[in-house]
Amino acid sequence: MPTLPPEQPRSPEVETHQLRKAAQSFGSDAERYDRARPRYPDALLDRIATPGARVLDVGCGTGIVARQLQAAGCEVLGVEPDARMADVARRLGVEAEVAPFEAWDPRGREFDAVVAGQAWHWVDPVAGAARAAQVLRPGGRLAAFWNVFQLPPEVAEAFAAVYRRVLPDSPFNLDTLVKQPLDGYRALLVKAVDGIRGTGTFGEPEEWHYDWEWPYTRDAWLDQVPTHGALTRLPPDKLAEILEGIGAAIDTVGGGFTMRYTTVAVTATRTAEVR
Repeated sequence: MPTLPPEQPRSPEVETHQLRKAAQSFGSDAERYDRARPRYPDALLDRIATPGARVLDVGCGTGIVARQLQAAGCEVLGVEPDARMADVARRLGVEAEVAPFEAWDPRGREFDAVVAGQAWHWVDPVAGAARAAQVLRPGGRLAAFWNVFQLPPEVAEAFAAVYRRVLPDSPFNLDTLVKQPLDGYRALLVKAVDGIRGTGTFGEPEEWHYDWEWPYTRDAWLDQVPTHGALTRLPPDKLAEILEGIGAAIDTVGGGFTMRYTTVAVTATRTAEVR
């Protein structure tokens, strides 16, 4: 998922998709990433692709989305810039090619759907949408989606206090932990929509929302924390301090909590003509 808490707006000269070191930091512990990260609502994936569809999974990571689509009867190819993540995907039964999506060679292959779970913000939104249009059959769907989570208020306040204490100079926007997390994603969603519209090859983009919940034990949440954005690059002592503080906060609310998720998708279908 995008870093939670989200980062403060960056200089306009630096876009998220240009931060290649950050984008490829998740492979430092790819097995943990696959184990700990949440999955996606079946209702969303069923709406994107039907059984038998050929699907391209952009930024497939360890194959979380791809395996869900395979289980639904789809044929899936993954594209992933980090070889460590792609290796895990292959070991778990997903065909994956290593390349940034913008530079990936489709070799004439076509797909019924192009998807990106937690990954489209690492792709140039203009070049990525153009490449998706290139490989989609007429009527095929592009869908980029993210899991946005909202902590219970008392847990959010406690977690924010830990981040402020351990990482006082962090670029994270900690206010979104205790307010409306989806607001922190609005600029990201707008960029995705603008990129799709800019190709001139898609119908009008839509935004879909799916609300769901997931219970976390103390250990399950602490397993996921090191996979969040810039935390993948923290010095071990700082990460340990964060984990200790967050673990103590979870203990104070009974050793677990229920997370509210909204999976939000930006999606559009390709028109018959590609410019």
